[in-house]
Amino acid sequence: MPHLIAPSVLAANFGQLDHDVEMLNQSAADWIHVDVMDGRFVPNISFGFPVLQAIQKVAQKPLDVHLMIEHPELYIEQFRDGGADIISVHYEACPHLHRTLQQIKASGAKAGVALNPHTPVSLLSEVIQDIDVVILMSVNPGFGGQKFISNTYQKIKELKSLITAKESSCLIEIDGGVNVENAPLLLKAGADVLVAGSFVFNAQDPTQTIQDLKQISF
Repeated sequence: MPHLIAPSVLAANFGQLDHDVEMLNQSAADWIHVDVMDGRFVPNISFGFPVLQAIQKVAQKPLDVHLMIEHPELYIEQFRDGGADIISVHYEACPHLHRTLQQIKASGAKAGVALNPHTPVSLLSEVIQDIDVVILMSVNPGFGGQKFISNTYQKIKELKSLITAKESSCLIEIDGGVNVENAPLLLKAGADVLVAGSFVFNAQDPTQTIQDLKQISF
Protein backbone atom coordinates (compact mmCIF):
# COMPACT_ATOMS: atom_id res chain seq x y z
CA MET A 1 0.00 0.00 0.00
CA PRO A 2 1.36 3.49 -0.84
CA HIS A 3 2.18 5.55 2.22
CA LEU A 4 -0.29 8.15 3.45
CA ILE A 5 0.30 11.84 4.18
CA ALA A 6 -1.64 13.51 7.02
CA PRO A 7 -0.90 17.25 7.30
CA SER A 8 -1.53 18.61 10.79
CA VAL A 9 -3.82 21.64 10.95
CA LEU A 10 -2.23 22.61 14.27
CA ALA A 11 0.25 24.50 12.07
CA ALA A 12 -2.44 26.05 9.84
CA ASN A 13 -3.37 29.73 9.83
CA PHE A 14 -6.45 29.87 12.06
CA GLY A 15 -7.33 33.26 10.61
CA GLN A 16 -8.02 31.48 7.32
CA LEU A 17 -8.72 27.94 8.44
CA ASP A 18 -11.34 27.34 5.72
CA HIS A 19 -8.78 28.30 3.10
CA ASP A 20 -6.10 26.00 4.51
CA VAL A 21 -8.46 23.02 4.80
CA GLU A 22 -9.64 23.61 1.22
CA MET A 23 -5.98 23.60 0.16
CA LEU A 24 -5.63 20.16 1.79
CA ASN A 25 -8.76 19.00 -0.03
CA GLN A 26 -7.15 19.88 -3.36
CA SER A 27 -3.72 18.47 -2.43
CA ALA A 28 -2.28 14.95 -2.43
CA ALA A 29 -2.96 14.65 1.31
CA ASP A 30 -4.76 11.47 2.37
CA TRP A 31 -5.91 12.41 5.87
CA ILE A 32 -6.24 15.66 7.80
CA HIS A 33 -4.52 15.36 11.18
CA VAL A 34 -6.19 17.21 14.06
CA ASP A 35 -4.28 17.61 17.34
CA VAL A 36 -6.45 18.15 20.42
CA MET A 37 -4.58 19.27 23.57
CA ASP A 38 -6.05 19.99 26.99
CA GLY A 39 -3.21 21.80 28.78
CA ARG A 40 -3.02 18.97 31.31
CA PHE A 41 -1.80 15.83 29.55
CA VAL A 42 0.46 18.08 27.49
CA PRO A 43 1.62 21.61 28.39
CA ASN A 44 -0.38 23.32 25.66
CA ILE A 45 -4.01 23.94 24.68
CA SER A 46 -5.12 23.70 21.06
CA PHE A 47 -8.83 23.49 20.29
CA GLY A 48 -11.95 21.42 20.89
CA PHE A 49 -15.30 20.53 19.41
CA PRO A 50 -16.28 23.86 17.74
CA VAL A 51 -13.07 24.02 15.71
CA LEU A 52 -13.27 20.33 14.80
CA GLN A 53 -16.83 20.85 13.59
CA ALA A 54 -15.71 23.86 11.56
CA ILE A 55 -12.98 21.76 9.94
CA GLN A 56 -15.42 18.94 9.23
CA LYS A 57 -17.77 21.27 7.35
CA VAL A 58 -15.03 22.01 4.82
CA ALA A 59 -12.93 18.81 4.87
CA GLN A 60 -13.35 16.26 2.11
CA LYS A 61 -10.79 13.83 3.52
CA PRO A 62 -10.82 11.65 6.65
CA LEU A 63 -10.19 13.50 9.92
CA ASP A 64 -7.40 11.84 11.90
CA VAL A 65 -8.03 13.13 15.43
CA HIS A 66 -5.18 12.78 17.92
CA LEU A 67 -6.35 13.24 21.51
CA MET A 68 -3.54 14.50 23.74
CA ILE A 69 -5.89 14.79 26.69
CA GLU A 70 -6.59 13.24 30.07
CA HIS A 71 -9.62 10.93 30.38
CA PRO A 72 -10.26 10.69 26.62
CA GLU A 73 -12.92 8.03 27.22
CA LEU A 74 -15.26 10.80 28.42
CA TYR A 75 -15.29 12.47 25.03
CA ILE A 76 -15.10 9.73 22.38
CA GLU A 77 -18.69 10.02 21.20
CA GLN A 78 -18.48 13.82 21.02
CA PHE A 79 -15.38 13.70 18.85
CA ARG A 80 -16.99 11.11 16.62
CA ASP A 81 -20.11 13.28 16.32
CA GLY A 82 -17.81 16.23 15.56
CA GLY A 83 -16.46 14.47 12.49
CA ALA A 84 -13.56 12.29 13.62
CA ASP A 85 -12.98 9.30 11.32
CA ILE A 86 -9.93 8.04 13.23
CA ILE A 87 -9.60 8.66 16.98
CA SER A 88 -6.24 8.07 18.64
CA VAL A 89 -5.75 8.12 22.40
CA HIS A 90 -2.49 8.06 24.32
CA TYR A 91 -1.43 4.84 25.99
CA GLU A 92 -0.17 6.96 28.89
CA ALA A 93 -3.65 8.47 29.45
CA CYS A 94 -5.66 5.22 29.35
CA PRO A 95 -5.52 2.86 32.35
CA HIS A 96 -8.23 0.75 30.67
CA LEU A 97 -6.92 0.89 27.12
CA HIS A 98 -8.74 -2.16 25.75
CA ARG A 99 -12.07 -0.76 26.95
CA THR A 100 -11.33 2.63 25.37
CA LEU A 101 -10.42 1.00 22.05
CA GLN A 102 -13.70 -0.89 22.05
CA GLN A 103 -15.51 2.37 22.84
CA ILE A 104 -13.90 4.07 19.84
CA LYS A 105 -14.83 1.21 17.52
CA ALA A 106 -18.38 1.16 18.85
CA SER A 107 -18.66 4.84 17.88
CA GLY A 108 -17.90 3.92 14.27
CA ALA A 109 -14.42 5.43 14.16
CA LYS A 110 -11.13 3.65 13.58
CA ALA A 111 -9.16 3.19 16.80
CA GLY A 112 -5.64 4.47 17.30
CA VAL A 113 -3.10 4.52 20.12
CA ALA A 114 -0.32 7.09 20.45
CA LEU A 115 2.96 6.44 22.26
CA ASN A 116 5.19 9.13 23.76
CA PRO A 117 8.90 8.92 22.84
CA HIS A 118 9.82 7.17 26.11
CA THR A 119 7.04 4.55 25.95
CA PRO A 120 8.16 1.13 24.61
CA VAL A 121 6.12 -0.45 21.83
CA SER A 122 6.15 -3.81 23.66
CA LEU A 123 3.42 -2.45 25.96
CA LEU A 124 0.95 -2.80 23.05
CA SER A 125 1.52 -6.54 22.72
CA GLU A 126 -1.83 -7.54 24.23
CA VAL A 127 -3.95 -5.06 22.25
CA ILE A 128 -2.17 -4.65 18.89
CA GLN A 129 -4.82 -6.76 17.12
CA ASP A 130 -7.50 -4.33 18.32
CA ILE A 131 -5.70 -1.23 17.01
CA ASP A 132 -6.11 0.27 13.53
CA VAL A 133 -3.21 2.72 13.78
CA VAL A 134 -0.34 3.37 16.20
CA ILE A 135 1.03 6.91 16.34
CA LEU A 136 4.69 6.97 17.32
CA MET A 137 5.53 10.42 18.66
CA SER A 138 8.88 11.41 17.17
CA VAL A 139 8.92 14.60 19.28
CA ASN A 140 7.65 15.26 22.78
CA PRO A 141 3.94 16.02 22.38
CA GLY A 142 2.50 19.45 22.97
CA PHE A 143 4.18 21.81 20.53
CA GLY A 144 4.86 21.91 16.80
CA GLY A 145 8.20 22.56 15.14
CA GLN A 146 10.33 20.39 17.43
CA LYS A 147 13.46 18.47 16.48
CA PHE A 148 12.95 14.87 15.36
CA ILE A 149 14.02 12.15 17.83
CA SER A 150 16.25 9.71 15.95
CA ASN A 151 15.41 6.68 18.14
CA THR A 152 12.08 6.66 16.30
CA TYR A 153 13.60 4.56 13.50
CA GLN A 154 14.32 1.72 15.92
CA LYS A 155 10.85 1.97 17.46
CA ILE A 156 9.26 1.66 14.02
CA LYS A 157 11.20 -1.55 13.36
CA GLU A 158 10.20 -2.97 16.75
CA LEU A 159 6.56 -2.07 16.19
CA LYS A 160 6.61 -3.57 12.69
CA SER A 161 7.96 -6.82 14.13
CA LEU A 162 5.19 -6.88 16.74
CA ILE A 163 2.50 -6.23 14.14
CA THR A 164 3.86 -9.03 11.95
CA ALA A 165 4.19 -11.48 14.85
CA LYS A 166 0.62 -10.82 15.99
CA GLU A 167 -0.76 -10.85 12.42
CA SER A 168 -2.25 -7.40 12.92
CA SER A 169 -3.25 -5.05 10.08
CA CYS A 170 -2.35 -1.98 12.16
CA LEU A 171 -0.78 1.02 10.41
CA ILE A 172 2.26 2.87 11.78
CA GLU A 173 1.90 6.66 11.86
CA ILE A 174 4.79 9.02 12.62
CA ASP A 175 4.06 12.39 14.21
CA GLY A 176 6.70 15.06 14.78
CA GLY A 177 9.58 16.59 12.85
CA VAL A 178 8.79 14.81 9.58
CA ASN A 179 10.37 16.31 6.44
CA VAL A 180 11.63 15.23 3.01
CA GLU A 181 15.03 14.34 4.45
CA ASN A 182 13.90 11.82 7.08
CA ALA A 183 10.72 10.62 5.33
CA PRO A 184 12.54 8.02 3.14
CA LEU A 185 14.22 6.55 6.22
CA LEU A 186 10.91 6.45 8.11
CA LEU A 187 9.22 4.64 5.23
CA LYS A 188 12.13 2.22 4.84
CA ALA A 189 11.89 1.38 8.56
CA GLY A 190 8.21 0.49 8.13
CA ALA A 191 6.11 3.63 8.56
CA ASP A 192 2.76 3.81 6.72
CA VAL A 193 1.48 7.31 7.57
CA LEU A 194 3.48 10.54 7.87
CA VAL A 195 2.15 13.53 9.79
CA ALA A 196 3.63 16.90 8.83
CA GLY A 197 2.58 20.22 10.28
CA SER A 198 5.10 23.06 10.30
CA PHE A 199 7.00 21.52 7.39
CA VAL A 200 3.88 21.79 5.22
CA PHE A 201 2.23 24.99 6.38
CA ASN A 202 5.44 27.00 6.71
CA ALA A 203 6.52 26.01 3.19
CA GLN A 204 6.45 28.53 0.36
CA ASP A 205 4.21 26.11 -1.57
CA PRO A 206 2.35 23.78 0.86
CA THR A 207 0.59 21.90 -1.94
CA GLN A 208 3.87 21.06 -3.64
CA THR A 209 5.42 20.11 -0.30
CA ILE A 210 2.61 17.61 0.31
CA GLN A 211 3.13 16.26 -3.20
CA ASP A 212 6.87 15.90 -2.53
CA LEU A 213 6.16 13.91 0.64
CA LYS A 214 3.63 11.75 -1.18
CA GLN A 215 6.03 10.91 -4.01
CA ILE A 216 8.94 9.89 -1.80
CA SER A 217 10.23 6.38 -2.36
CA PHE A 218 12.98 4.41 -0.67
